[in-house]
Amino acid sequence: MNSEPDWNLHRTFLAVLQQGSLSGAARYLGLTQPTVARHIDALEHAVGGDLFLRTPRGLSPTEIALELKPYAESLAATAGALMRAASGVAGDVRGTVRLTASEVIGVEHLPAILTTLRQSHPGLVIELAVSNTVDDLLGRESDIAVRNVQPMQDALVARKLRPIALGLHAHRGYLERRGTPRSVADLSEHDLIGFDRETPAIRSAAQRFPAFARTAFALRSDSDLAQLAALRAGFGIGICQVPIAQRDPDLVRILRSAVNVELGVWIVMHEDLRSSARCRAVFDALAAGLSNIHRASRPVPGKKAR
Repeated sequence: MNSEPDWNLHRTFLAVLQQGSLSGAARYLGLTQPTVARHIDALEHAVGGDLFLRTPRGLSPTEIALELKPYAESLAATAGALMRAASGVAGDVRGTVRLTASEVIGVEHLPAILTTLRQSHPGLVIELAVSNTVDDLLGRESDIAVRNVQPMQDALVARKLRPIALGLHAHRGYLERRGTPRSVADLSEHDLIGFDRETPAIRSAAQRFPAFARTAFALRSDSDLAQLAALRAGFGIGICQVPIAQRDPDLVRILRSAVNVELGVWIVMHEDLRSSARCRAVFDALAAGLSNIHRASRPVPGKKAR
């Protein structure tokens, strides 16, 4: 490297990598395309080699660019964590906390929890990243995560919560049209909602429930929210969190004894944030709120799910 490049050059470089073009990076960063091009030229001069090659499909990263990518991502995560830390005041529950959670938990459970939290601590600002991918807390991509897999790193503080029950559900209107299956074998006569791309976790679940092979699905989507929306629209039969279904009188649980799975839940943060008042407040609010979803969504007494 001929000289130490400015951080803004790394930021632009990462945007070009992610967007695949100078124009896309310019729109993402709010810069002009010539400015983005100058940043890339300056970084190439600093590292002494080309970072991108022009192809018919856009810009293709060179081997040097791919080697720099994880370091640029680490810089971006660290810069974000630094700004969040600087936003707070020692001992006060104020400032920014970045939180990540899966699609369904982030959309169906967290809004109510975060609303109560904000009312209690109006100085808090929450950055909510909703994704089924697991953010790197050690790399400070997020401050706190709600995870459905057990954390293994020693440097993380984790609290295990009561697992969330999963079950087969269908909209009442769908069951009125098509009838209610009485056995797993009956599912072959119904429209099933499921995954598109197979993952190790899905492959393991499919071994337990062969009826849920990819070829059996009438609707395939890797978005849990899309599957849930289809279920609510009456498209067919699919997996749903029991507490969510219990909030909707039109969602009926079926084959309860045959299909009964639990989704693990952990609240996780980096141990270095243990002394942060704002992070601790969010951590505790998430733990309390997610523990309450089971009690808050009990069915009406006397009402039985089929």
